[in-house]
Amino acid sequence: MPVPQNSKRVARFGVFELDLGAGELRKNGAKLRLQEQPFQVLALLLERAGDVVTREELQQKLWPSDTFVDFDHSLNTAINKVREALGDSASSPRYVETLARRGYRFIAPVQDQSGAREQIRLGLSEKGVASAGTPPPTASYSPDPSVELHPELEIPIPRRAFTRGLFALIQVMYLIFYLTALFRLRDVQAVADLFLPLWGATALAGTVMVTAGVGIPLRCYLMSAVGFDYQRLGEKFRRIFPFVLALDQLWAVAPFLLIQEIGLGAAFAASAALLYLPFSERSLIQMAYVGARAR
Repeated sequence: MPVPQNSKRVARFGVFELDLGAGELRKNGAKLRLQEQPFQVLALLLERAGDVVTREELQQKLWPSDTFVDFDHSLNTAINKVREALGDSASSPRYVETLARRGYRFIAPVQDQSGAREQIRLGLSEKGVASAGTPPPTASYSPDPSVELHPELEIPIPRRAFTRGLFALIQVMYLIFYLTALFRLRDVQAVADLFLPLWGATALAGTVMVTAGVGIPLRCYLMSAVGFDYQRLGEKFRRIFPFVLALDQLWAVAPFLLIQEIGLGAAFAASAALLYLPFSERSLIQMAYVGARAR
């Protein structure tokens, strides 16, 4: 049965509206680019706004049983495309909330027009019937559907205690760096005198003092936040990450102060590892604080 062409086929939420008849997502009247599969996922979430839509329901309604695809990857990609179009994020969602190992929920208020959700349901049914007649794509890999993937990183979500513990250990390591450098500041300047002029060695010692003085309270804050499981830490860390990155890149050259004791090769390897470490911190926070509170 064809779906009637009328305004009831438009669902509005915030500055967005989903027009099922035209197959368009619009923001303040301007059309946004959204592919077919993400569009259908958003339509289904809007139909069940406020309720949890499980991954199994999404698979049954949007991916027919005779379609051989990497479902988990396809669904995660579709959700990411929806969030990108809405300007949303998994860590602090305004529209699409992730519930680990369960599914997704549309959390924004939806302007409920009479029959709008029914029209969405009918439209999805038509699309499902149409897609069933197309030749199914093939794929060489089918992952375990019971494994929940991170919506942004597309990796299995590890236990939060593990990721939080690793993040805390990194903060302890940097704290030890800072305290050791301050207690042995004369030794730092003595080593710097070997390859820098007097003013350069003095400037290096001053830089160590200033950055260590800033880094100590920063690491104490991050350790306490992850220790007490502060639920907005993901959002806070994203905001301060540029500063953390700059600070950590400066301290990545610290191993070269030990070049006489550990050699050039070891100093270079340690410095390379420290250059990557702030990105590891960001990934650990993303894994520990994704959407709603996980396990």
